[in-house]
Amino acid sequence: MTISEEIRNLMLAGIGSMALTYEKSMDMIQDLVEKGKMTIDEGKELSQELRRNLKTESSASKPITKEEMAELLRQMNFATKDDVEDLRQRISILEAKNQNV
Repeated sequence: MTISEEIRNLMLAGIGSMALTYEKSMDMIQDLVEKGKMTIDEGKELSQELRRNLKTESSASKPITKEEMAELLRQMNFATKDDVEDLRQRISILEAKNQNV
């Protein structure tokens, strides 16, 4: 799996968790209404507020910059192109030594 696929999967997981949180919150509101601990109007108002907050939070998130992405990948300990190239060179040297033995 490439780094871009990993990042895509990470973003999709975040979106999925937001959707699941919203769904669970809606279920909880409906449950409170059914148990009589909240009126139908209060439930509708709360669900609308939740929807507005979710929309505001999702629109407030800014795109990640190239520098932020590089820092994130560094923190996640992903190999850089230089790291991979260095390893290729080391492997080539070891293979050459092994063929000479």
